Amino acid sequence: MSETAILYASNPDALKNTLAALLGERVQSLDVDRDELTLVVAAADYLATMQILRDAPEARFEQLIDLCGMDYQSYGDGRWEGPRFAAVVHLLSVSLNQRVRVRVFCPEDDFPVIDSVSALWASANWYEREAFDLYGIVFEGHNDLRRILTDYGFIGHPFRKDFPLSGHVEMRYDAERARVVYEPVTIEPREVTPRVIREDNYGGLH
Repeated sequence: MSETAILYASNPDALKNTLAALLGERVQSLDVDRDELTLVVAAADYLATMQILRDAPEARFEQLIDLCGMDYQSYGDGRWEGPRFAAVVHLLSVSLNQRVRVRVFCPEDDFPVIDSVSALWASANWYEREAFDLYGIVFEGHNDLRRILTDYGFIGHPFRKDFPLSGHVEMRYDAERARVVYEPVTIEPREVTPRVIREDNYGGLH
């Protein structure tokens, strides 16, 4: 494709048509909402798709600006029936002035695994470590996948919907032993419900 034939698509609808033609059967869905384009691909096609999005002349997504994990366990008030875990990536093409959000679901809920894209974009390195730490998503092919935010020996993944609000253990500094100690949680679990004020004319409001 010649340089003059490339579609310079800051318009999300034009970019949608471009990516549909470029990716073909790899596309599970392509949706524009609030002028933002979201592409969903299967885990098996994820790495190849991301390579195309980076290298194809009509895509040229040179920058990965964000990657995060998602837990859909209670999404839609429990009506969600799809896979539980996903990674969401935001890509930016500086040269073509276009953006796309890519979502890929992990095939297994018990052991969520998808390919790493850190070899394509160096910025994915720490983002993938963060998603691994907080959600337990394993990125196959990452060269240094270890926790980045929680402490050594931390139990569980704190952004998962079923992680207890008080955690599993608590830590404090013990002056007698002159070190930090880990102990069972002493906080009583409780449900915190925001107060809703329903009185008429409360505070002089009408």
